[in-house]
Amino acid sequence: MIDRRRVLALYDAEMRREPIPEPGARVEHVGTIVRVVGGDNCVLFSDLTAADAREVVSSQANFFRDAGAKVEWKVFGHDLPKDLTKILGDEGFVPDDPETLVAFDLTNEPLGDPRTPGLEIRQVLEVTQLRDALRASEAAFGPNTHHFLDRYRDRLADPTVALFVAYLDGSPAATGRLEMPPGKSFAGLWGGGTSPRFRHRGIYRSLVAARAALARQRGYSFLTVDAGAMSLPILERLGFVPLTTTRGWILHPPPRRLP
Repeated sequence: MIDRRRVLALYDAEMRREPIPEPGARVEHVGTIVRVVGGDNCVLFSDLTAADAREVVSSQANFFRDAGAKVEWKVFGHDLPKDLTKILGDEGFVPDDPETLVAFDLTNEPLGDPRTPGLEIRQVLEVTQLRDALRASEAAFGPNTHHFLDRYRDRLADPTVALFVAYLDGSPAATGRLEMPPGKSFAGLWGGGTSPRFRHRGIYRSLVAARAALARQRGYSFLTVDAGAMSLPILERLGFVPLTTTRGWILHPPPRRLP
């Protein structure tokens, strides 16, 4: 059984205080703030008090406003001060959908996978398969062609990420990726989605199991997911344990002024 407090403290130390950025981004430590700049800008960790929170939030907001950049401030359920989300809202940040950070202990027995007949899970290794992943992603989440292809085309040979496609009777039905930051205890599941016409057939579960098997093979201790309302009950049935809540607060750049 996962010791939630210990695992969450380890997650904070490894994944929030010392994150490994995606290519093209950099990590900056500014006082008690850890932010990722470039690509998907994010304030990933903060250690604030009631005395300094408003000043620090305003400073970070102005930094990204001055850069004309969108940023997400990721708030976890145990972050302080207690009114941090109110302070963010007062500064103009807008809440995204709430999620739950869940973890699976890979050092115990592997995830079971009672595979649906006709289902095949493949790791994306070439551009043709990448386009299949795109089809499945767009069916699940809506159009994102330019962003998706640009993001993953150059990472097909990257050992820190693995993109998977689930095929049902030969048709791309679902996709999801596994992020494997080097030197960390945690691998992460991201972007998992199933086309609506293929849902409720156990495909998402099998896609999770395939990625968990690779993370276990690579020696990771834990597998984490920021689980939305739809995936949370499925993941809990598979043995994932909730650690804390999480929610992104988004600040959009101000509109450009016409010359």
